[in-house]
Amino acid sequence: MSKEPATGSLIDGFSRRIDYLRVSVTDRCDLRCSYCLPKDFKGFETPANWLRHEEMLRLVGLFVRLGVSKVRLTGGEPLLRRGVIGLAAQIAAMPGLRDLSVSTNGTQLARHARELRAAGVTRLNISLDTLDAAAFSRITGRDCLESVLAGLAAAREAGFAPIKLNSVVHAATPEGEVRRLLDYAMVQGFVLRLIEPMPMGECGRGFAHTDLNVLGARLASQAGLIPALAASGSGPARYWSGGHGAPVLGVITPMSQHFCATCNRVRLGVDGTLYLCLGQEDRVPLGQWLRDGASDAELTQAILAGIAAKPERHEFVTRPERIIRFMAQTGG
Repeated sequence: MSKEPATGSLIDGFSRRIDYLRVSVTDRCDLRCSYCLPKDFKGFETPANWLRHEEMLRLVGLFVRLGVSKVRLTGGEPLLRRGVIGLAAQIAAMPGLRDLSVSTNGTQLARHARELRAAGVTRLNISLDTLDAAAFSRITGRDCLESVLAGLAAAREAGFAPIKLNSVVHAATPEGEVRRLLDYAMVQGFVLRLIEPMPMGECGRGFAHTDLNVLGARLASQAGLIPALAASGSGPARYWSGGHGAPVLGVITPMSQHFCATCNRVRLGVDGTLYLCLGQEDRVPLGQWLRDGASDAELTQAILAGIAAKPERHEFVTRPERIIRFMAQTGG
């Protein structure tokens, strides 16, 4: 992957440098996690409105030329999108891009792990909320825990490291289940990240959060972990490490201790909508303007104007009813 410097930089109105773009390649998913999508949800984007790969590459390329150095492919479930491996390879080859990662639920990963690695994907985040098969089925709506575990094994064999496990933990999550996940991650050499649920859509508001700073510290103490001196990457997680110094356990706490002051990211929806904040409705219809014939210069100016208007912070705590769209509609 190229290390050439970008030709610009994106600085918002609060002096935050935006160098991370999350790109939703589909809003479809083969799971129905209870905090993410209602089981009967049918309001997916019409495929005709999805950005074609060449349109996605054009917009991502503009962001990279403006200083974005990290891109993550998300969904929905990104590995359901036909041609996503080729798309990843083309993004990985963009001059100035330093990191290409993928967020996945793991159900398709056993088939695609080696291809993703060969395409230039450097990191994987894999959703895993429990190791109990019955609980997994209740949370996701499918009995496919073994497929996810097989995907994790394939990812490790393909050479991905570190592999991060993302686990949504709410007030009703049994602590024993979280400890079981931590034990599993430590044995397998994965990094477990506990995430507070956010009130996005009706299903997101159905789960009360618990302060994961407290839970994380307790689990870390029980496992003999110590606070990490530095975070792994530039994301929002706070970590504990083992004797080797590498992160083992992390917490992401948008509700109990937000990290908006250091936010460095924006999201591109599958239809090309630029979402400036998960917890606000500010957006820029880049995909619509692209299809209406906007030039690269015009799209670049729209991106710059959008970044300048990026909100200071979310309002998940003070106005939890504000966001009616579901996480899968925004890009995870």
